[in-house]
Formats: sequence, C-alpha cells, structure tokens
Amino acid sequence: MIETKGLTFAYPGYSDVLRGIDLTINDGEFVAIMGENGAGKTTLVKTFNGLLAPTTGSVKVDGVDTHDSSVARLSRDVGLVFQNPDHQLFSETVREELAFSLRNFGYKEDTIERRVASILETLDLARYSESSPFVLSGGERKRVALAAVLVWNPKHVILDEPTIGQDYQQKDRLRNFIIQLNAQGKTVIIVTHDVEFVAESKPRIVLLSKGQVIGDRPAEDLLTDGQLIERASLTRPQIGELMHRLRDFGLSEKAIDVYSAEQAILQALRRNQ
Repeated sequence: MIETKGLTFAYPGYSDVLRGIDLTINDGEFVAIMGENGAGKTTLVKTFNGLLAPTTGSVKVDGVDTHDSSVARLSRDVGLVFQNPDHQLFSETVREELAFSLRNFGYKEDTIERRVASILETLDLARYSESSPFVLSGGERKRVALAAVLVWNPKHVILDEPTIGQDYQQKDRLRNFIIQLNAQGKTVIIVTHDVEFVAESKPRIVLLSKGQVIGDRPAEDLLTDGQLIERASLTRPQIGELMHRLRDFGLSEKAIDVYSAEQAILQALRRNQ
C-alpha cells in the first residue's frame, strides 16, 4: 500500500507544488494519475520512492515512512520509469542496462541471465540486446527503460507518460502488458495525458489540479464528468465525446471505449426494434 497524509511539497524558492494530498493506493490497484501540465503529477510519484521528500506530511510505502528508508531500499519495491528515458539509461548495451540493477542487488549470474532474456523477449527488445540504447528510437528507449525496472520485479510499478513515442500497436501491447502485471498482483501507477489509452484501459483515475486531488473515481465516471475534465484541462476520449453528443438517443454516456460503445449502441437498437 502507498499512503500519503497531508502531503505538501515545494521546490526551493517556489510555492507549493503539492498541497495537502491525502491518498491511498492499495496493493494490486491499477491507477492513472492525470491532470494539466504543472498539476504536480510527476512530483507526486517521485515522493513514492523517496526521490523527493515531503515538505510537510508523510508518505508511507507498505507501512514504512519514506523518511525512515533510503531511496535504494524503496526502489527495490517501487520501480519508477521516468518520462524521459535518457534520464535513466547509461549502459553501453541494452543487455548491460538490464543486468546492472540485478548485479547491484546481488543476484547470481544465472538468475541475471534468465531474467534479462525473459524481459527482452516480453518487451520485444531481444533484437536490440547488444545495441546501445542511445541509437534506438524514442519509443524503443522507453521500452528499454521499462525493462530495466521490471527486470528486478518490484511490487509497485510507476510509469511516467509511458505512451509517449509509442505507435498504436505498441500502445496496445503496453496496455496488455500492464493488465498482465496488474493481474499478477502488482500495483501499477501511470502518469499520463493520454485519455484514449486510459479510456481503453479503465483504471482508477486520480485527477490533480494545481497540486490538489480534485477527483478520484473509476475511468468511466471521471472521464464523463464534463466539469471535472474541463477543470483539469483534459478532453473527453473521442468515443466518450460521441456518446455524449448522442445521449438524447438513449445511449450511455459511460461508454468511453469502442467495446462498451458497441454494446450501448446494440442495446439502443434492440430497444427501438
């Protein structure tokens, strides 16, 4: 469990970026943190693994206050994939990038080899194993950064803007992979502006604006609340906008993805037969 109470944070010389956040993310949840630029989303998740310490209030991970634990120790349980992979990658090859953390944590070489091979295959990176991460495309580097965190199997996984630089097929593969991780009992937290990805994934949404939580609901409820999404400078997903415009024909506004929209349209057609 990740829990914040009265969490505030301010960078030196600036006003508060986070203002009195009370938030509980239970083990095994899939949560999307959304909001306008500057809302405090990335700052918030950096407090979850101790990269940033609260100015006031507290952050606890599995009952341990982050003030009482090192970043290195917290990182074993809370894996954070940065928005910009270039801030995270440093090794000469993709294989070495993935193996580094495992060696640092003291794993045996046969275990390292097995885990690295498995995650390379899972994220479609095997062909790049001996390449430098820095010659890869932005989307490929993003997947390498993700693999470098997942390889040590953290309990909680945080992905900051994971869909940037990914095409539709890669997004679909990423969504399925996240769902698999979540089904294995991992807590998965994504920071994102990608309303279409969230609409198709349907996590719990924590909505931030100006450093405060202004909404905390399932995706179907929050992404159809016009006032809230406008307040956070978001837009409805395209399917959600279509269903909103057709609401006078008896279609459910809670349908925010293709599959739920199909069911809503079929139900309306049956009613009118």
